[in-house]
Amino acid sequence: MSIDQKPVTAPSSPAPAAAFPPVDHGRRLFRIETSRIATLIPVRAVVVSIVLVVVIIGAGLASMTLGAYEVDFAAVIRAIVDPASDPDIRQVVFEWRLPRVLFAVLCGAALALAGGIFQSLTRNPLGSPDIIGFGIGAQFGVTLVMIVFELNTYMFKAAGALIGGLFTALLVYVLANKNTMSSFRLIIVGIGVSAGLGSLTSWILISVSVEKAMMAATWGAGSIASLGFDQLIPAAIVFAIVTLLSLPLARTLPVLEMGDDAATALGIGPGRTRLAAMVFGVALVALVTAAAGPISFIALAAPQISQRLTRSNTPMGTVPVMLTGAALVVVSDAVAQLVAVPVGVVTVSVGGLYLAWLLAAQYARRT
Repeated sequence: MSIDQKPVTAPSSPAPAAAFPPVDHGRRLFRIETSRIATLIPVRAVVVSIVLVVVIIGAGLASMTLGAYEVDFAAVIRAIVDPASDPDIRQVVFEWRLPRVLFAVLCGAALALAGGIFQSLTRNPLGSPDIIGFGIGAQFGVTLVMIVFELNTYMFKAAGALIGGLFTALLVYVLANKNTMSSFRLIIVGIGVSAGLGSLTSWILISVSVEKAMMAATWGAGSIASLGFDQLIPAAIVFAIVTLLSLPLARTLPVLEMGDDAATALGIGPGRTRLAAMVFGVALVALVTAAAGPISFIALAAPQISQRLTRSNTPMGTVPVMLTGAALVVVSDAVAQLVAVPVGVVTVSVGGLYLAWLLAAQYARRT
């Protein structure tokens, strides 16, 4: 008896998948692809950025109607778009009020980017230059330059702010670094160093003449009222250079948030990345502090607000974060003009409430 044998056929291999479906993470994405680059841009981030630009333009135009010389909204628009309009109004708008609005945009963008860098570096929403003490360090450096060395030009104040901020960053890093860098330890040490430098600043102010103390106190309130194009142009150049140099951090810092081992496995040096982040972040804070004085809580609030608006996984954004900070400072400066106080007073008042809410939310989440 023979057994019929059927021909044995090799098992067919599964058809190769055409492509992996794009990961959405709950967000709609634009895909931009050329022969050299391919990237995904979240639609929500684009929409939020457009809305923030509208807010900045609207608040900036509204703030240019405020002041001792009253100019209505229509006159401001005519002065901007029509070169043949009233020369007196054009002088008020372009020479006095436009630099103030542009400086508000620059200060807000710089502080917001610095806050995003430090919050991503510490992996903590409280890890901003205001809390860690780098802003106080820059303020201490400017106070020394203005009061002790009696150098009141922008370049000397910028150098003092940068040196003071970098010295504070180095001091905090050395005191907080014990084999591993803990974000909680960094914040606690930063708060202590900030308190010490604040006490030294107060001691300097009470040790000098009333005129010098009043000058330093006026600057220390944080104001952009007297700034013009002479200060805006060099500040904008420095801001553009530092921002371009810090753009790679938007890619490396979110990876570093996953831990040093993951970052090293992906070819990112944790030490170099932290050093670059601290230098660029302090430089952005020093830029604002030298020009306008300490404008507090923008670096703390702007990255968190932007992260919630765009539903991002990291506070280290770029365009949305900077636009959020710019919108906050422009709106705060308009409010400051209405109530006749420096813009730093408005940001401290609103930022203090935000900080209290953030601490309460952190505590509620842990309990």
